[in-house]
Amino acid sequence: MSETKYYIEGVNGPVVTVKGGRGLAMMDMVEVGTERLIGEVVSVEGDVTTVQVYEDTTGLMPGMPVFPKGAPMSITLGPGLLNNIYDGICRPLRGIAEATGAFIGRGIQIPALDEEKKWDVTICVSPGDELAPGAVYAECQETPVIRHRSMMRPDQSGTVLTVVPDGAYTVTDTLVTVKNAAGEILELKLAQQWPIRSPRPVEARCTITRPLVTGQRIIDALFPLGKGGCAAIPGPFGAGKTVTQHQLAKWSDADLIVYLGCGERGNEMTEVLDEFSELIDPHTDQPLMYRTVLLANTSNMPVAAREASIYTGMTIAEYYRDMGYHVAMMADSTSRWAEALREISGRLEEMPAEEGFPAYLSSRLAEFYERAGYMKTLSGKEGSITIIGAVSPQGGDFSEPVTQNTKRFIRTFWALDRSLAYARHFPAINWNQSYSEYLTDLTPWYNEQLGEDFLKLRARLQAVMKEETSLNEIVKLIGSDILPEDQKLTIEIARVIRLGFLQQNSFHAIDTYVPMEKTKRMMAVIFRLFDGCRGLIAKSVPLSQIKATGIFEKLVRMKYEIPNDDLSQFGPYEQAVDEAIASVAALYQ
Repeated sequence: MSETKYYIEGVNGPVVTVKGGRGLAMMDMVEVGTERLIGEVVSVEGDVTTVQVYEDTTGLMPGMPVFPKGAPMSITLGPGLLNNIYDGICRPLRGIAEATGAFIGRGIQIPALDEEKKWDVTICVSPGDELAPGAVYAECQETPVIRHRSMMRPDQSGTVLTVVPDGAYTVTDTLVTVKNAAGEILELKLAQQWPIRSPRPVEARCTITRPLVTGQRIIDALFPLGKGGCAAIPGPFGAGKTVTQHQLAKWSDADLIVYLGCGERGNEMTEVLDEFSELIDPHTDQPLMYRTVLLANTSNMPVAAREASIYTGMTIAEYYRDMGYHVAMMADSTSRWAEALREISGRLEEMPAEEGFPAYLSSRLAEFYERAGYMKTLSGKEGSITIIGAVSPQGGDFSEPVTQNTKRFIRTFWALDRSLAYARHFPAINWNQSYSEYLTDLTPWYNEQLGEDFLKLRARLQAVMKEETSLNEIVKLIGSDILPEDQKLTIEIARVIRLGFLQQNSFHAIDTYVPMEKTKRMMAVIFRLFDGCRGLIAKSVPLSQIKATGIFEKLVRMKYEIPNDDLSQFGPYEQAVDEAIASVAALYQ
């Protein structure tokens, strides 16, 4: 069969119809036209095959050849992925820029990994060893903070025949030869191929028992995300989705970050690259990019590649999870990905569902979010993928299809509020609309690490904020002067919680990241004041007299003045609260 047997019959944007026989299979990778543009089979009907092309199709004409690759859409996984930036189909953008300039040329075929760079490799097996799927056969130091482990593919096993000595090798050098059960000789290298739409197998899915610690108080205290779980950040334009994801990428206690810019503006990805290159990771004191992979499929890049980019990022995350790392994947945003689905579906003339999205939107979102989890890998290690997906509903309408379908597959919902964002309240997470379903799973961890009083303080804080919301409705109607003193106290304490606890300054050296113990101590001091004030108000002391001591404003400033590494500084604040309460009480004896 000649490889030029297939030819283009028609072109409709990124969708190309191909004729020439029945040899192409669903999800096969093909190269289209004389420039060999990368594409993927998405429909087969008789001798007519439909291909979605991941590059600009301008200039393609009927009659041009189509070359089948005989395998599904796959990417190369190996050392060199970290500290790099790729497009939606895992082509290195730095390499493309060197080859074509500022704009991506068509038909560019550049290896995902540097094939000339030599890595200092340690071989972990000997001749005669039996290698099961996922077994580690070689290691190298990919970056100063990440040890790269080359593993048997999950669909391979066998007996080691030969190994090379420890030394410097490229990703294309054969390190180990293995004979499998069928008698075939497998050549194992530092790198391997894996199809992006196929989840990498694991031994078992584990229960989520610990949180992803982010250093953001409203998240860690009120709406925690389990390590290996899924969260959504929906919000209108300008509400701070991207900024919040940047903070989580910088400060969360994940081992690696996969940051996917899916359909976002190019200047945002430039900002991410510039920031991450300069930022020192607080956990390792090394540049943050040493444990980060960036994937950029911006709004001006081919729409079909945007659809594939989310699977590319997930495959990279699964690869490092299988090494035993805890990976946080930031997808910004899944709404742009869904829009790509809608555009391609329209060109395929599929029956549209709600708001023009394809009927399979829900199942595609499920496929993506279900690849997260806390896993026991084939090699016996524990690893996890935590997904934090931004959603961009038009006009901030959370009832639109992408947000509603996403809520079916996630258990943490951080609803961003435009009014909070415009009031410069960061993170602009609305405490009334947000929720987390991981609290029950994480309760043993909180009790062990922080004591049982942490969850009690959290419950009290939520109750105060909920009561404030109800009181504000009354205040809007009749004003605050008519309220009794105890309700005025609730509103005042809620203000302290809003400004001094929930609001966080990402540009302040101390406040940008807050450890869990400090978060707990801050809540304890606030409620120490609350309880003291309630005792005074029960004795008919007016709230204005307590406010005159300045203690409320002092607690608002507390977050800036207590270092994260010296929590003994809470002592003077507790003393100040007690003295303020005592001084007012003395006036009314």
